Amino acid sequence: MFRPKIPTMPTPTGQVTSPVVVEPSAIVPAAQTSPPAPVAPAPARPTVQLTPGTALALVGGGTAVVLVVGAVLVSMLLAVAITGASVAVCAVVLRSLLASETKRR
Repeated sequence: MFRPKIPTMPTPTGQVTSPVVVEPSAIVPAAQTSPPAPVAPAPARPTVQLTPGTALALVGGGTAVVLVVGAVLVSMLLAVAITGASVAVCAVVLRSLLASETKRR
């Protein structure tokens, strides 16, 4: 009941043929085609021009992103620290309660 059943390989049915040998054939070159017509160069992409106002906006946006990410990371670290401290206090209280109960007996 608990033994796995291993499937058996099915036997081939019908006539079994031997593999066919494929002989290489000669490669015949195609007729010569004319070279492609020259293509005009693609227009250059427009360059980005940074004005003082744009640069100031980029610096302000980057500073805001850094401050927000920093605040989130600091709050997560603070949450972990508070949780760890509360677990440590609970462990000390439980240890004290268990130790005082064993002394009473």
